[in-house]
Amino acid sequence: MPDPTTLEQLDPDRYYTYSDYMSWTFPERVELLMGKLRPIGPNPNRQHQTISSNFCGNMFPYFQKSGHYLFFAPFDVRLPVSSKIGEVDTVVQPDICIICDKAKLDEQGCHGTPDLVVEILSPGNVVPYEVREKFTLYELPAYGSTG
Repeated sequence: MPDPTTLEQLDPDRYYTYSDYMSWTFPERVELLMGKLRPIGPNPNRQHQTISSNFCGNMFPYFQKSGHYLFFAPFDVRLPVSSKIGEVDTVVQPDICIICDKAKLDEQGCHGTPDLVVEILSPGNVVPYEVREKFTLYELPAYGSTG
């Protein structure tokens, strides 16, 4: 089957990996949580972007001097625990993340849990997902490892 060009072509019950994720060319943004699709809502509204830009703008000089790295969405964070050995099946895009360990960074983004994650809650967010599910993923000890 050719690579899907629309989100609707994907099976929501199928198990997906980062390799699948990287092959998708459709415009909708998605995250993967333990192999399951999680569509990201519409692009952030102006208030969300204002909060993000104010935080990043104020914090950037500090992180630039400290040698730490500040990134904002869209920025892939790959969490490397899977039921399939060696397969990354969780890819999230936090609103803002700070990474202190340069070894976690590569051309695709961050491999492992960032040192600080900021999720900005907006009216379009599914709050239990943002607050509970993603927080739980970031807390899992194995997710924090690089590899």
